Amino acid sequence: MENKILRRKTAPKQVLKERYRLDQSKAPLLKALQRYKKMRMVSFDVPGHKKGPGNPELTEFLGSDCLAVDANSMKMLDNLIHPVSVIKEAEELAADAFGAEAAYFIVNGTSMAVQAMIMTVTRPGDSVILPRNVHRSAINALILAHAIPVYVDPGLDEELGIPLAMSVEKLSEAIAAHPEAKAVLINNPTYYGVCGHLKEMVKVAHKAGIKVLVDEAHGTHFYFSPELPVSAMAAGADMAAVSLHKTGGSLTQSSILLAGKGMKHDLGYIRMILNLSQTTSASYLLMSSLDISRRNLALRGEDTFHRLNEYAAYARGEINSIGGYNAFGKECCNGDDFYDFDLTKLSIHTRAMGLAGIEVYDILRDDYNIQIEFGDLGNILAILSMGDRPLAIERLIAALSEIKRLYGKGPEGLLASEYVEPEVMLSPADAFYSPSIQLPFKECEGRICTEFVMCYPPGIPILAPGELVTRKALDYIAYAKEKGSQMSGTEDIELKKLNVMAETRAEFAASDVAHQESNPELREEEARDWEESLREIEESRREEE
Repeated sequence: MENKILRRKTAPKQVLKERYRLDQSKAPLLKALQRYKKMRMVSFDVPGHKKGPGNPELTEFLGSDCLAVDANSMKMLDNLIHPVSVIKEAEELAADAFGAEAAYFIVNGTSMAVQAMIMTVTRPGDSVILPRNVHRSAINALILAHAIPVYVDPGLDEELGIPLAMSVEKLSEAIAAHPEAKAVLINNPTYYGVCGHLKEMVKVAHKAGIKVLVDEAHGTHFYFSPELPVSAMAAGADMAAVSLHKTGGSLTQSSILLAGKGMKHDLGYIRMILNLSQTTSASYLLMSSLDISRRNLALRGEDTFHRLNEYAAYARGEINSIGGYNAFGKECCNGDDFYDFDLTKLSIHTRAMGLAGIEVYDILRDDYNIQIEFGDLGNILAILSMGDRPLAIERLIAALSEIKRLYGKGPEGLLASEYVEPEVMLSPADAFYSPSIQLPFKECEGRICTEFVMCYPPGIPILAPGELVTRKALDYIAYAKEKGSQMSGTEDIELKKLNVMAETRAEFAASDVAHQESNPELREEEARDWEESLREIEESRREEE
């Protein structure tokens, strides 16, 4: 591969005018911070480091320029919880760049944006259709909103051992079985780069009057390249959570929540939901990084991601020529639950060369000083983004070749699948807030889990609150620990014990039946109240329309 610096051509002005409504060369929040910095204002407010002198060690580490703009909210810099000037203008520019009705800057990470989406469209007791291979933030949102999950098992690629996207057919079946559902949450893409038929799923959901929420944590670049899968806003989704820091170049923890045309009457309410849990001390370092990165993406994103696609294609070919690895791509697309693929993701299957993905992940870091995104039980993921250069990619290819030569063997004894199908016993909120006890893992089979167990990254739960602890789940957890996966989610930091409901499965089932049998009138009254609420909501919507 040609070893040269990635050229970043700015799109011609005429092209930008045709593509965008607003002047994307502007960065209003950046400009305001630059003006503030030049004023040499004397600070008698927070933060306590007072632009650096109060903490010399921090200033030496981060630099005086950085701390000079680590400011508190003030009129000239606007306020994230109620933006009226430069933050408002920066968010409007972001909405224009991403093709959305509105955009909201997020400084609590994309987890916050995912939670806000679900909390915006649900009330306690409402149902949300979602694939089980979602990030933990989505299930956390169900707990906070007291919403009920309708899990759809994603497709499974048996050869690769990975969960795929949600299929249109399974979504249709879920809607038919649960017409009361308020929303469907879709990954675009999955952690492995797999995309479902998003446009068709949006059509199916909207036909049933259901909102479409998209977790686009790994899909920022979809908005700036015609060579990549369709973005949520282009597909007509109602909301999308976009991690600008993952592939768009902004600082870690900065993100954007997008609202589509279907949410144009709820824009103020979305802000109210965000303000329930987003910090009132928003970092101007994070927000300015969103403003700067949005400008860069709008002006130079298409050229940048075209070159990244070329780099990824080269890397995929070289890695596959080593043998023992499968750097898979669009050849796996099946028109359904593997409808499209994110070409910038180097998803590499490792089982054929005799190592678990987490083992290759550890060797790359410990022996070659190469940090990739994650390794699971059968795959590794290297993410290519605007900061990557040809020389670094060549280092990765060379390291993988040497690992194959030094450690390659047969695949015997390696676990074949990454997905454990859950057995849901009750809602995540009901389980999370139930009386629980902590037991050794080996004693938990048949109990109902009240916390999360996951490998992180990617942060997709193996067990979530409300799910039955099965032998398959326990075996998977033990195998992942044995292979060196970083486990998280449990109260017990050593992951030797698990929080489960105090009631056994049998006791829970018996008490549930007894409650239903002893309260038939209560159940009928609750059902009547629920139907009346639905009618009132529907009438209110008709009046608004």
